[in-house]
Amino acid sequence: MLNYRAIVNILSALLLFLAGALLIPAAVAYIYADASLDAFLYTAGITLLVGGVGFLITRKSQEIRARDGFLVVTFGWILFALLGALPFTISGFIPSYTDAFFETMSGFTTTGASILTNIEGLPHGLLFWRSLTHWLGGMGIILLSLAILPLLGVGGMQLFKAEVPGPTPDKLTPRIKHTAELLWGVYVLISVVEAVLLRLAGMNWFDAICHTFGTMATGGFSTKNTSIGHYNSAPIDIIIIVFMIIAGTNFALHYRVLRGKLFSYWHDREALVFIGIIAFASLLVGVEVYRHSNLGIGRAVRDSVFQVVSIITTTGYGTADYEKWSTFSQLVLFLLMFVGGSAGSTGGGIKVIRIIILIKFGFNELKRLIHPQAVLPVRIGNMAVPREIVTNISGFFLFYMALTVLGVLVMSALGLDLISAAGSVAATISNIGPGLGAVGPTDNYALIPDAGKWFLSFLMLAGRLELYTVLILFSPAFWKK
Repeated sequence: MLNYRAIVNILSALLLFLAGALLIPAAVAYIYADASLDAFLYTAGITLLVGGVGFLITRKSQEIRARDGFLVVTFGWILFALLGALPFTISGFIPSYTDAFFETMSGFTTTGASILTNIEGLPHGLLFWRSLTHWLGGMGIILLSLAILPLLGVGGMQLFKAEVPGPTPDKLTPRIKHTAELLWGVYVLISVVEAVLLRLAGMNWFDAICHTFGTMATGGFSTKNTSIGHYNSAPIDIIIIVFMIIAGTNFALHYRVLRGKLFSYWHDREALVFIGIIAFASLLVGVEVYRHSNLGIGRAVRDSVFQVVSIITTTGYGTADYEKWSTFSQLVLFLLMFVGGSAGSTGGGIKVIRIIILIKFGFNELKRLIHPQAVLPVRIGNMAVPREIVTNISGFFLFYMALTVLGVLVMSALGLDLISAAGSVAATISNIGPGLGAVGPTDNYALIPDAGKWFLSFLMLAGRLELYTVLILFSPAFWKK
C-alpha cells in the first residue's frame, strides 16, 4: 500500500527547497531593479506556505518504499513546474498560465523548448529563473534533495533509482546521500569552470552563468533571441561544444578522473561510442554543409560540430539554422535526437548505452538462428549484461517508439503538418528543445494549441524521467494494495 503521508511529507520538503531557490532570481531581480521582484517574492511566499503546512502535518511519517519513490519523483517535477510557472504569470510577462507552465516544465526537464518570441524582452530575474530551472533539473531535483536534506536519507535509494537517468544507477559509494553529494560536487565544480571560461571569452557574468546553467544541464535556454549564434564567437562556440560533451558524458566518469583515474574515459565503452558517433556525424554533416553553402571550411566545420553536439547531447543551443541545410544533414540530426547522451549524464534521449545493448542483442538473435543451442550473452567489454537489463532496455525502446508514434498522431490531429509534428515530439520526448518544421531552431512553440502544449509537457516529463517512472503510474497494478 502506498504511504501517502510519507509522500506528502517529502513533496512538502521539496517545496520548501523550491521556496528557497526562488529567492535567488528574486535577488537577481533586486540587483537589476527589474519588474519581476514582487512576482518571485509572492511565489516564494505561496510555496513556503504550502510546503510548510504540508510538512508540519505529516512530519511523523514512515520510510518510503519503491512505489512511493515513483510518485515522489513524478509529482515533485509536476509541483515544481506548477509553482515555478507563477513568476511568469504574476509578473505579466507570460500572461497565459498554459504557456508559463510549458516554459517552466521545459526548464526543469532540461528540454529548452520555448514559447517566447522575444527572449531579450524579459527582465533579468525571469531570464535567470529560466536558466536556473535547467541547472536544478539537470542533475535532478530529487538527487539534490538527497544531498542537502538529511530527512530524505531514509529510503533514498528508491528516489535515486526513480530519478537518475540511464538503465542502471551508478552508486559511487555505499551511502546514497554521499553519492548524491559527490555527483553534485562534480556538477558544481565543472559549472564554475565553464562560467569563468565563458566570461574570459567575452560574455558578461550574467550571460556566462545563464549559459553555463543551460550547457551543464543540456537544457539550451539562452538569454539571446538567436541563442549562441548571437555572439558569433569561435572561442565561445568551442567552450560550449566541449562542455556540452562533458555534460553528455556519465558524471561518474568525471568523478573518477578527478580522483586521478585519468584513463576512465578510455576504458568506458559507452564514452568511446559516444565520441565516435559525434565524430562520424560531424564528418557527414560537415561535408554536406561545406558542399551546399558558401561557408569556408573552418566555419562549416564549426557550425556542423556545434549542431551535432548540441542535438546528440539534447542541449538545443544553436549557432546556425540547420533547416536551411540539406535534407540529408537534417535527417542525420533528426536521428541523433533519439540517440541522446550517456547514461548518468544530464542528457536526454534513449542513451548511447541502450543503443549499444540493443544492437548487440539484435546480432545475438541472428546468431541464435544459426546456433539455436548457443549461450550468447550480451557483453559490454568483458562484462556480461544481465538478461533482466536487456529485457528492461527492450521494453524501454518499445515504449519510447510507441509514445513517439502516439505523439506524432496527437500533434497531427491538433493541426500540425507531419514534419512539425514529428519534430516537436522528438524534440520534447528527448528533451532537446528545437525540432523541425514549425518548431525549428529559429522558431518556437507559441503556435502550438494549448492542448498540444500540455501534451508536449507530458512528453518532456516522461522523457526526463526515463518513461517507466511516469508510465508505471498509468498501470492499475501500481495502485492496488
